[in-house]
Amino acid sequence: MAAANKAVLGPLVGAVDQGTSSTRFLVFNSKTAELLSHHQVELKQEFPKEGWVEQDPKEILNSVYECIEKTCEKLGQLNIDISNIKAIGVSNQRETTVVWDKLTGEPLYNAVVWLDLRTQSTVENLSKRIPGNNNFVKSKTGLPLSTYFSAVKLRWLLDNVRKVQKAVEEERALFGTVDSWLIWCLTGGANGGVHCTDVTNASRTMLFNIHSLEWDKELCEFFEIPMKILPNVRSSSEIYGLMKAGALEGVPISGCLGDQSAALVGQMCFQDGQAKNTYGTGCFLLCNTGRKCVFSEHGLLTTVAYKLGRDKPVYYALEGSVAIAGAVVRWLRDNLGIIKTSEEIEKLAKEVGTSYGCYFVPAFSGLYAPYWEPSARGIICGLTQFTNRCHIAFAALEAVCFQTREILDAMNRDCGMPLRHLQVDGGMTNNKILMQLQADILYIPVVKPSMPETTALGAAMAAGAAEGVGVWSLDPEDLSAVTVERFEPQINAEESEIRYSTWKKAVMKSMGWVTTQSSESGDPSIFCSLPLGFFIVSSMVMLIGARYLSGMP
Repeated sequence: MAAANKAVLGPLVGAVDQGTSSTRFLVFNSKTAELLSHHQVELKQEFPKEGWVEQDPKEILNSVYECIEKTCEKLGQLNIDISNIKAIGVSNQRETTVVWDKLTGEPLYNAVVWLDLRTQSTVENLSKRIPGNNNFVKSKTGLPLSTYFSAVKLRWLLDNVRKVQKAVEEERALFGTVDSWLIWCLTGGANGGVHCTDVTNASRTMLFNIHSLEWDKELCEFFEIPMKILPNVRSSSEIYGLMKAGALEGVPISGCLGDQSAALVGQMCFQDGQAKNTYGTGCFLLCNTGRKCVFSEHGLLTTVAYKLGRDKPVYYALEGSVAIAGAVVRWLRDNLGIIKTSEEIEKLAKEVGTSYGCYFVPAFSGLYAPYWEPSARGIICGLTQFTNRCHIAFAALEAVCFQTREILDAMNRDCGMPLRHLQVDGGMTNNKILMQLQADILYIPVVKPSMPETTALGAAMAAGAAEGVGVWSLDPEDLSAVTVERFEPQINAEESEIRYSTWKKAVMKSMGWVTTQSSESGDPSIFCSLPLGFFIVSSMVMLIGARYLSGMP
């Protein structure tokens, strides 16, 4: 056992990976990037009205504490001394908006999740105030005016939640994305907690000037957001504060990256033109554009990639964002009961090896890149009497791949140099059917690292490299080589193009389903705002029969 201990006694770094579906805490060896142990807790999502998505900030916080404690217990069982953990990084779901009371530490409302659509009328009203020849919001932030980003969620809370309004009036309110909420709580909360965020998370609020790297007074005035409730903006790699409770009390929190930026770092995409695609609740393709902002002409976002130190330069990225990827699998499991576990979808898809002409557009929250079409809703089309749940499962996986193809095409047009392969990560990459489908639909190789936890790895790298910690070198010659699994296209290019063009026809049919009034009322009597489940269940009963929904093949 002593020999085993020596193998892992180098400095260790922990990473909180707080996602939409789950929270994890992972511990890495800073010298080898080896993952030593981790723990995961699945999170609830609440849907109080159609299009609304919320989470309990205290449940999120408690899940972090639970994951840290359980991981430390597991390390103890491996005879690994947790005093070797020298730093902690935080990676988080971006844009999700929290407002809390700085005196009591209590959230003033549920976290409004990035997928939430309640602010569509706010977006439409604000868009009328932006001059057509001077879109200062996009030029300053790199973002389109959309329900996706934090500013409009915060505006909704200020307009509609009396507890939030009162706390702002009494100067008790603090705003933050999930990273800010967690760091404030972990560093003491109401007893001296640090209210900060990093440049990557700030760049997703629509209140942050990505050129000056500061909160923008004009933007805050446009959205009518009081600047005093905003967190201090820091780099992605510096000591923010110390853990004030739990097994890792006294350990510095020294890394902070929005989850997609963390994955870009974890995939070691440090060079201009390197890109990665993360398959989580949504799907996010980021391409490093170096120290220059590149503005898209094809529906992509311009965002801050990372700033790895107070005195280090900022790097930018182009991003293609897809709202629904892994979420469609969870929907098939929780809403329709077609599968019992998320892993089961691969087995069902493998049984048929085709969607048999069935196409699934999972536009549950409208369409993100490259369309930015909030009126879209999910559809399944191409159903016949032959269609069964296996074909729908296959179509769901294909939908993730087709959406990736759309944003990859946009990125290739913006960058002018097509990607020769796609680096991938995220929980869904464990699905080999999905990875092979992705290679077939893109018609380029898909490259998956053998250790897929690149989001957590990126947060750990930023934390370990911070000034005052210095246990993780980011020099290219010191970075560990990564072993990969490679998926090559196995169909001909013509077949790939036919499938893709049919998918695009289905996308067109998904648009224009809802008006602002119907989406905000949540009235199920309005036909155009009926949830996707209605259309599926109706079609399945008519065309396939109830036996397919009850679990029979």
